[in-house]
Amino acid sequence: MPTIRINDVDIYYEDSAPNDQQKPVMVFAHGLLWNTHLFDKQVEYFKDSYRCIAFDFRGQGQSEITKSGYDMDTLTEDTLALLKALQIDKCHFLGLSMGGFVAQRIAIKRPELLLSLTLLETSADPEDPKNIPQYRKLVKAIRWLGMKRVSKKVMPIMFGSSFLADKSRKADRREWLAMLQGNRKGGVVKATTGVIERLATYDQLSAIKTPTLIIVGDEDVATPYAKAERMHFAIAGSKLVVITGAGHTATVEEPEQVNKAINKFLANFM
Repeated sequence: MPTIRINDVDIYYEDSAPNDQQKPVMVFAHGLLWNTHLFDKQVEYFKDSYRCIAFDFRGQGQSEITKSGYDMDTLTEDTLALLKALQIDKCHFLGLSMGGFVAQRIAIKRPELLLSLTLLETSADPEDPKNIPQYRKLVKAIRWLGMKRVSKKVMPIMFGSSFLADKSRKADRREWLAMLQGNRKGGVVKATTGVIERLATYDQLSAIKTPTLIIVGDEDVATPYAKAERMHFAIAGSKLVVITGAGHTATVEEPEQVNKAINKFLANFM
C-alpha cells in the first residue's frame, strides 16, 4: 500500500477502491499508539458499499517520524492535505480518540468536506489535569525503557475489562499487545506529548452543523461516557450510542455493535 508526501512528511494510507469514483468515501483516523489496523473490521464491513481510506498519523504506524508537528492543528492540516492529494471533495469522516480530536477540528474548519462525522471514544476537552502527571510518567518510561516494558500498563487504558478478561479472546489480546509493543519509540513519545498538550474544542462545538454520531464504550476509562454526553449536548442534532462491554477501543472489542451503529447512522445518507 502506498505512502504519499504531504506537508513534508510521508504518510502511509490504505485505500480499498482507489479507482472507484462512484462509491461514497469513508475516511478513518486512528487513536494514539495505533494505526490503520484499528479499523480493519470496519473497512471489511463497509468496503463493498464505500471507498474506505485509512491512514497513519505522522510518527505512528508506517508513517514517517518527524522532529515536530504533533499538535492537533498540524495533524489536522496533514489530514486535510491527504484529502486534497487524493482528490476527496466529500467524505464520511470517522475519528477515534486522537483521530476524533482531529475530526472535530475538520468539522469546525472545513465542514464543506464532510458528509457526516463519527466521533468514537473521544473528547472535546483538554487532557484532565489529574491524568497529566501519570501520562508524563508514561512518556518518560517509554523514552527510557521502550514501549515493550510499559505496554502491559497501557492495555487497561486502551481496552475494557470485558475484553481483557474474556478467555476466548486471548489470541486477540496477544495480537494487540504485540502491535502496541511494535510502536517506534521516537514517534510514540512525540505523539503522546501532542495528545497530552492538546487544546480544547468544546467552545467551538456549537458551530458543527455536520450530521454527527458519537460512540462510546460503557467501559471506556480514557474518555468515559460523561465526555461523550458533553459533546452530544453541545453538537445540535447529534446521535449518541453506547457500546456495551467495550472500552476505549470499541472498533476492536465490539466491532459488530460499532458497525451496526455506524451503518444505521449512514443509512440516512443512502
